[in-house]
Amino acid sequence: MTTKTPEDIRAFRRDNPKMRERDIASQLGISEAELVAAEVGLTATRISPEPSRLLAHAESFGEIMALSRNESAVHEKIGIFENIKNGKKAAMVLGENIDLRIFPSRWAHAFAVTKTDDEGREKLSLQYFDVTGAAVFKVHWRPKSNIDAYRAFVEAHKLDDDSQTIETGEIKAHDADHARDPQAVDVEVLRDRWTALTDTHQFFGMLNDLKVHRQTAISTVGDDYAFRLADDAVATLLHKAAEDEDLPIMVFVNNNGIVQIHSGPVKKIVEMGPWINVMDPTFHLHLRRDHIAEAWLVRKPTSDGHVTSVEAFNAAGEMIIQFFGKRMEGYAERPAWRALVESLPRRNETAAA
Repeated sequence: MTTKTPEDIRAFRRDNPKMRERDIASQLGISEAELVAAEVGLTATRISPEPSRLLAHAESFGEIMALSRNESAVHEKIGIFENIKNGKKAAMVLGENIDLRIFPSRWAHAFAVTKTDDEGREKLSLQYFDVTGAAVFKVHWRPKSNIDAYRAFVEAHKLDDDSQTIETGEIKAHDADHARDPQAVDVEVLRDRWTALTDTHQFFGMLNDLKVHRQTAISTVGDDYAFRLADDAVATLLHKAAEDEDLPIMVFVNNNGIVQIHSGPVKKIVEMGPWINVMDPTFHLHLRRDHIAEAWLVRKPTSDGHVTSVEAFNAAGEMIIQFFGKRMEGYAERPAWRALVESLPRRNETAAA
């Protein structure tokens, strides 16, 4: 738990009004949830962290901006909640723009936050965090959003707890006991199981059954199923995808409690320092290229032919972002997507050049 008091946190925020919240938290050595909690009773109200309650009201919110992120990628989608599948162990939102896979047990803290911008306008949001205090999911209200629905939701789900501190804890990774050492992998068994895949959703179960870490499996299975790409492959992918106006892609960003997905074309690609950004009307992506330690092209067999993804990992072996070509279940992968990713340079080709 932090040694910074709520008063210390608020004083630092007042002294640094232009600093981003994540940067404030980093400077103070606290989690983002602790930063928000310091404002309880002022700009923040504690609410139930249960996503089932959020999803039960979400259709009434109207057009909002949904934000999910990890340390290296921020994924923002503008749209409405629709086609909601609520559940205790897992939940889904399968809308045209808002597309989520939710793991409820990992949502630990939540706040309704009201701020005021430089022009005096209210900025409303619902913010959810895991037990470590890391942000899982945020819903930001927009000009077309239903403010009455926001206020009704907060009133219905606010907590009596008005404390300005939180207890944080640690999370054991679901794959903490999975082999990371390539020498510990039975490659023949891995290849047999990989070859037998008939659906991409079976991949996670295969890794769990074999107790092999995802990156380790990808790096050992063999070049016919996965090979390492050049360091700038993800940037190249985004630029090439933007050149093809008719090519819809899928962009997955996940953290401990959620996966958020974009399905559709990408148009406006902007590079700023270490960041590469997609700045489209209903989709914003902000990706730290310098956090990508490895990028891989991965082929997974399915009953409709193999499906190709590009997966980027950080130095700790954690997946930052994943790309697929958009396809309908029961249909083969789009030839244009396959041609694009197959054209990306391999790492050894770049090194040889």
